[in-house]
Amino acid sequence: MKIAKANLVTPGENFVYGVFALAVSYFVFAYSGRFGQVSILLYYAVWLPLVLIDYRRVLGNYLKYGWIFAFVIFACLSVFWSAAPGTTARAGVQYLSHVICALVAMRTLDTRTLTLGSVAGAAVVLLYSLLFGVYHVDPLDGTVSFVGAFASKNQLGFYASLAIFFSFAAVFLLGQRGIWLAICGAAGLLAAYCLFASQSATSVLTTAAVVGLCVGLRVFSLLPPRNRKLLFIAAAVFGVLTVVGAVYGGAIDSILGAFGKDSTLTGRTYLWQQGIEAAMASPVIGVGYQAYWVQGFSEPERLWEEFFIGSRSGFHFHNTFIETMVETGGIGVFLLTILLLAGLFGHLKRVLTQVRGSEPLVMFGISALLLVRAFAEIDVIFPYQIGSFLLYIAAGRLTMPASQQVSYQTLDVTGEAMRSMINPIGAASAYPNR
Repeated sequence: MKIAKANLVTPGENFVYGVFALAVSYFVFAYSGRFGQVSILLYYAVWLPLVLIDYRRVLGNYLKYGWIFAFVIFACLSVFWSAAPGTTARAGVQYLSHVICALVAMRTLDTRTLTLGSVAGAAVVLLYSLLFGVYHVDPLDGTVSFVGAFASKNQLGFYASLAIFFSFAAVFLLGQRGIWLAICGAAGLLAAYCLFASQSATSVLTTAAVVGLCVGLRVFSLLPPRNRKLLFIAAAVFGVLTVVGAVYGGAIDSILGAFGKDSTLTGRTYLWQQGIEAAMASPVIGVGYQAYWVQGFSEPERLWEEFFIGSRSGFHFHNTFIETMVETGGIGVFLLTILLLAGLFGHLKRVLTQVRGSEPLVMFGISALLLVRAFAEIDVIFPYQIGSFLLYIAAGRLTMPASQQVSYQTLDVTGEAMRSMINPIGAASAYPNR
């Protein structure tokens, strides 16, 4: 049986290849440190050759992507003032090529393929960690946690978060049933165990918050578009007031205490302070992309020693905005913030105004998860990371018209039932085009 090459770059027609390519990408992102440069070449091999099949369809019009490429271009330009120009040049080219691969994936995969491929990829990553993982003792607080095949429990927690979110999205937003329902259930249980074993407070809290937010927006999406905005504004105001009350009422300390943390977040507040002080040395343009954590430089050597990082690598300020400020200054923070907020509010607008379709809600969930995690982790500013890969996919989708394809318009049985419960008499008349 022959498979037309065009089907490999047609969203929806390339489901099997898309799931395979995503599973490979997830595994490479997770364990390239273990398997070396060969694994990175495998990542490039599943995306870049698609350009040769139909470059117009796969690449699109890059003139529309100026705001998407702005941060990575500035990161590459920082080689001219970098404290470590060789490191910046290499990392900048890697990040640029990584973004191009993400945009290729964005244009060739539909939401169903992206979601189910992510479920499969995250499940493979977690399964490998369970088979070959280890426990580590945190020298700062003495806690023992499962880190899997990673060097940090937070990375294991991140992949577990993604597995839970995409499993939720596949079943409750895209209405997947049959074999994929079983796969998503197994992946969700596997991820829940990994979250429990890793004891990553960041991952647990962000996952719960984003899934809860998506559930609320899913209910909003069942209402006529004209009613969604007012209800969302009222819910947002109530949510803000609740959070403020919880902060002043001491709820934050109680939550941290449940995870064995204190108000210093196991040394992160001190690390943030050190990062802010480092950023003040060059607040506008920074010291250069990835030019701070360089062996031989006095300040990173001091912090590695204070935090017992014997490898003298793989460390950061545990805050995306502070890390970005140190490396690329205020300009870099501004460009990255535009990217993060555009993805969040762009897809939120589509959720609140689009008549039907689950794609915007899935993309919004991805954007929300990455933005919330940005305050405590570094997921989106380095190459060969699943966070940056998903960030550029979500942002790139905003350059495409709101989808009218059937594959993007999946309405699950649960959604239909919920709509009938909310408006049993006028449900059909509220959506005359269905």
